[in-house]
Amino acid sequence: MKVKSFGGAEGVTGSCHLVNVGHLNFLIDCGMFQGVDEDKNYEPFGFNPAKIDYLILTHAHIDHIGRVPLLVKQGFKGKIISTRATYALARIMLLDAVKVMSEEYKVNYKKALRKGKPEEVKPILYDEDDVFQAMEHFKIFLEYDESYKLSKDVTITFRNAGHILGSAYVELLVNDEGRSKKVIFSGDLGANDKLVIREIEYPEDANFIFIESTYGDRKHKPLPETINEFKTAIIESFKDGGNVVIPTFALERVQEILFILRTMYDNGELPPCKIFLDSPLAIAATKLFLQFPNQLNDEVLKLLKQNKNPFVFPWVYFTESVEESRKINEIESGAIILAGSGMCTGGRIKHHLKHNLWRENSSVIFVGYQAEGTLGRQIVDGAKYVKIYGEEIAVKAKIYTINGFSAHADQENLLDFIKQAKGVEAVYLIHGEPKIQEIFKEKIKETLNLPTHIVKRYENVYIV
Repeated sequence: MKVKSFGGAEGVTGSCHLVNVGHLNFLIDCGMFQGVDEDKNYEPFGFNPAKIDYLILTHAHIDHIGRVPLLVKQGFKGKIISTRATYALARIMLLDAVKVMSEEYKVNYKKALRKGKPEEVKPILYDEDDVFQAMEHFKIFLEYDESYKLSKDVTITFRNAGHILGSAYVELLVNDEGRSKKVIFSGDLGANDKLVIREIEYPEDANFIFIESTYGDRKHKPLPETINEFKTAIIESFKDGGNVVIPTFALERVQEILFILRTMYDNGELPPCKIFLDSPLAIAATKLFLQFPNQLNDEVLKLLKQNKNPFVFPWVYFTESVEESRKINEIESGAIILAGSGMCTGGRIKHHLKHNLWRENSSVIFVGYQAEGTLGRQIVDGAKYVKIYGEEIAVKAKIYTINGFSAHADQENLLDFIKQAKGVEAVYLIHGEPKIQEIFKEKIKETLNLPTHIVKRYENVYIV
């Protein structure tokens, strides 16, 4: 068995791992590169898409599915395997990706045209037709704990990863040259405390684990402390008379924040305000959550049984149109604005930052990971000025970074994941920044005494 990573190695984004067992070739994820690595999206895949038999998707975040239409466009004819929730979410995520890419292209093309260098603008990776074509390849849908034979020698089983709606980690049972072994690919793993979906299901056994390491160097704050910190940020901002801008990922994070605001509203803790969910993608995703109640946790189900929507209450406004979005910027105080993208790389959030970032009485609350090279990372790292659509904007708003909301497991959760699996022979680190992976590698050695290898991009890893 051979594994070769073409993304999600030596970095967090662009997840793409090619597994070869005999004559069988299959991919685990095919994500988009983001931040400083985004130019890698235009590089060749490094393999022939036409020779891939299956594509297994762990979940619907764009850094795990974002190049699926490109894969199909370049010759993939195989079957895509996912949960039904991932299939439903992938459709809206990929169509939104086309929209974002198209908008960015138009802006960049106008700039290049004024410079007299339109040829320097890279085309969008794919269009809507490519997305629809890609969706035709979703053929196999697995429930958690359900298995499927890829061949007589390879069986896959999905387990609940507790990351976002529909997320799964993949257990491979492989008979290779007479030896049976179990190999796990984690995708992205969630923390133990989940506000909306059910918690992660830890593996019982495994021989080899390819595990994400995004937060392998730290421990998240306890969830109750994180929620209190978030509430305080909201209340303080309104005392100053400003707005609260929250860059949000459309999957999981938006729903978690709305659920907390709903709880504050029910408990009389939320100051009078208008809450704008200013993201067609997040609006569509939020509606989808209610279609998969079996994946929601007991607290959310309790609200549903009381005929209460866990994400919508009287002060919440869904703004789908561009006109509605623009009107929000006329509001100078008392607004909570939830918009994407979560790392501020595109979408409506950039317009809201442009109108609020320079205002001392406003606040920006980051509730998700900010990859190196993104606008969000610049702000979190303390930039005094940032450029938004070519305009220099002063950063005078209060900046809050609340990492406890992360959908990713922290160091302790990751160690528990490995520890729970009996029979582990070796660990392979993927999906992390190199410095963090070095810290996590040492921690694994110190606490679990297991051979651990940091996977390099394009490296051949042989599982024997």
